[in-house]
Amino acid sequence: MADLPPLREVIARHGLSASKALGQNFLFDEQLLDRIAAIPGDLSGKQVLEVGPGPGGLTRALLRSGARVTAIEMDKRCLPALAELGEAFPGQLRVIEGDALRLDHAELMGGEPFAVLSNLPYNVGTALFVRWLGGERWPPLWTSLTLMFQQEVAQRIVARPGGSIYGRLAVLAQWRSDAKLAMKVHRSAFTPPPKVMSAIVHVEPGAMPEGVSARILERLTEAAFGQRRKMLRQSLKGVSGAVEALAKVGIDPQRRAETVSVTEFVELARILSV
Repeated sequence: MADLPPLREVIARHGLSASKALGQNFLFDEQLLDRIAAIPGDLSGKQVLEVGPGPGGLTRALLRSGARVTAIEMDKRCLPALAELGEAFPGQLRVIEGDALRLDHAELMGGEPFAVLSNLPYNVGTALFVRWLGGERWPPLWTSLTLMFQQEVAQRIVARPGGSIYGRLAVLAQWRSDAKLAMKVHRSAFTPPPKVMSAIVHVEPGAMPEGVSARILERLTEAAFGQRRKMLRQSLKGVSGAVEALAKVGIDPQRRAETVSVTEFVELARILSV
C-alpha cells in the first residue's frame, strides 16, 4: 500500500483552496473517507466513477480499497495532486479533465458495470443524480450510487409521501431503485465548513416496473411537483391523458402531488405508457 502524505500537506504544497464557484468543500479525515468508500461493499478490482475528486481525498480511499477509479475533474489546479496519486497507485487511476455533465459516462467506462462514489460538487449534484436515475435502459450500467449531498437534498431523496420534502427526487429515486440515507456528515468535517450539514445517500437499482416508460414518469412528476400547491386536476393538465387517468387509478383529482405515493405515480405512468 502506498505511503501517502497527509491531505493537508498535499493541498498546501499545491497551493489549493476550495472554489466556491465550483461548489467545492474538501474532506481531510481519512478514517471518514475510508468509511465512505466502504459503503458499497468490496470494491477490489471493480470500476468506480468519481466526479469532482478535487485534491483526491476520497480518491485515495477508493484506491486503498483496490478499486479501479476513473475520476472526472474540471478544476485544472487539482490535476497535479491527482497525478501524484496515479503514480502512487500504478494502473488504478485514470483522470479525465472535463465537465461530468457533458460526458457520456457509460462510454467513458467502456460499457462495463461501475459503481459511482462521489463527494458531489453542490452546484451539479442534483442534475447528475437525476441523469443517472433516468433513461429507458434498466438496469443501468451503474451498480450503485454513493453520493454526498446537502442533508436537505438527501432527505428529499429518501422522503415518504405526505410531507413537504417529498417530491420529484423521491419518486425518481424510489420507483425502480432502493434509496437509503447511509451516513450523516457534520459540516465541521469539511474545509471550509459549509453552512449546512451533509449526508450520504446510497442507491441500488431494483426491478423495473413492467409497461412503464421512464420518460412519461419523469414528465408526470415534473408537472405534478412543478405546481405542487395546486390540485392534480390543474397541475397535470399539460400531460396528455393524465387527468383522465387519475380516475382509472382511483386517485382523487383534488389531491396534491405530495400525497401521491410512488406506486400511484407508477400506475399513472403505466396507463399513459400504452
